[in-house]
Amino acid sequence: MAANATGSTSLIDQVTNVSDFIWGGTWNGEPLPWLSIGDQPVPPMTLILLGIGMWIMIGLKFYPIRKLGSAFAGLFKSRKGEGAGEISPFAALSTALSGQVGTGNLAGVATAIALGGPGAIFWMWVTALIGMALAFAEGSLAIRYREKTSDGVYRGGPMTYIMLGLGKKWTWLAIVFCIGTLFSALVTGNSIQANAIADGMSELFGIEEWIGGAVTAILVFIVIIGGIKSIGSVAEKIIPFMAGAYIVMAIIALILNFGDLPETFALIFDGAFNPQAATGGFAGAAIMLAIRAGVARGLFSNEAGQGSTPIAHAVAQTSDPEQQGRMAMLGTFIDTIVICTMTALVMLTVEGNFTAGDQVVRHAWNSDLQGFAMTSGAFAAAFPFEIFNVPIGTLIASIALILFVFTTLLTWSYYGERAITFIYDRVPGSTRAGEKVLHMIWRVLWCVVIYLGSTLDLTLVWRMGDISNAAMALPNLLALALLSGVVFKLAQGDRKAGPDHHVDTPEEPNEY
Repeated sequence: MAANATGSTSLIDQVTNVSDFIWGGTWNGEPLPWLSIGDQPVPPMTLILLGIGMWIMIGLKFYPIRKLGSAFAGLFKSRKGEGAGEISPFAALSTALSGQVGTGNLAGVATAIALGGPGAIFWMWVTALIGMALAFAEGSLAIRYREKTSDGVYRGGPMTYIMLGLGKKWTWLAIVFCIGTLFSALVTGNSIQANAIADGMSELFGIEEWIGGAVTAILVFIVIIGGIKSIGSVAEKIIPFMAGAYIVMAIIALILNFGDLPETFALIFDGAFNPQAATGGFAGAAIMLAIRAGVARGLFSNEAGQGSTPIAHAVAQTSDPEQQGRMAMLGTFIDTIVICTMTALVMLTVEGNFTAGDQVVRHAWNSDLQGFAMTSGAFAAAFPFEIFNVPIGTLIASIALILFVFTTLLTWSYYGERAITFIYDRVPGSTRAGEKVLHMIWRVLWCVVIYLGSTLDLTLVWRMGDISNAAMALPNLLALALLSGVVFKLAQGDRKAGPDHHVDTPEEPNEY
């Protein structure tokens, strides 16, 4: 047993080291001189994501910001599809949002503030604006390059626009993306979410975590057995309602604490730009910490550039890549600028009886609370009236978390299904009938992992998730950079922009 324990610790240490390098810029807990500003490490993934994001934003001539109003106007016209596809553009957006909105919006924001202070929220906003350019690129390419199977089903995503936009010689990049997607799906899209929903159900209803996991697995299976149309139908009903209710309750909480809002915004902007040195650091270390925390949590929340959301947008009933690109960038805006901001403002503004050590503090973000407990505590302070001995605020936050996480489990099951199907289709002799058998096996496996993940110790799982997310994002970001010229033309209304390798690289081998 001792040997096993030692081996386990060693594995966690090794995985943590790789994760910290990718997302933190450290190795063995120390900053690397060639990857630091002063004493503060610069995360490689932050540089890559923001670098490619800025390249696309400039190439688009700040299209996501200029066209934000028309994107919202189109939101109300998108409930009915006007082209080939599986679900309406609005349902595709809701499906993508159901994968984006989850633990990152309610717990991740608290982590960003804990790591980088209130200033991290400003850099989260900046990241979201740049992420909108990446999201537009993903959504527009997902429609420009997508496949129709021999029985008329539309599908796509990064693996498809890599193959159809770049050609057969880039098959290896599409496969790498799919492998990263499978690991991300099973780890961050399943195990972590299943654990969160089981914890929420245990806290609210007092049931054992394994029972919560079993109930969740059954409910998820009932939905995903119907495929993307069933997932989209559920997502477009739950996500708009739950997101709207959450935002309204957050606004009410802020109105009740309106007098503290000026101080909150002062904290955010002061923390973002105040060059006061951190202890033992260089002048500006505090800013660097805020940037790192804000960028990392912002990207974790909205998934811009990761390559997940275009899998959902690819099935939208539209023939206009530009239209769906606007829907995709709107998802990033809603996820981070709206929902994450509401969470942050409530934590920074609402006053209550909180403690930090032995000291009484006014706000949740100053307290000893961490992660989702900080969010829940802030809402409980805003709405302290109790139902069955539970503050209304805690009920609001917990129900929001459960529903957001539940829909995340639905959407990521489809992302993983698409990845494993793409890999299968590269095998000689693969057929459409074989795909359907594989889909059923995957859906059963997905629900088994939900049950197992509900009681897991997530220390190692979280770190593995960070690595798998990077393995998913890197090939997608390379593809976005290589296809950026196509994206710029799509934004100008050229629906057939770029080369087309459909005939050379059929996604379903028997299609042609």
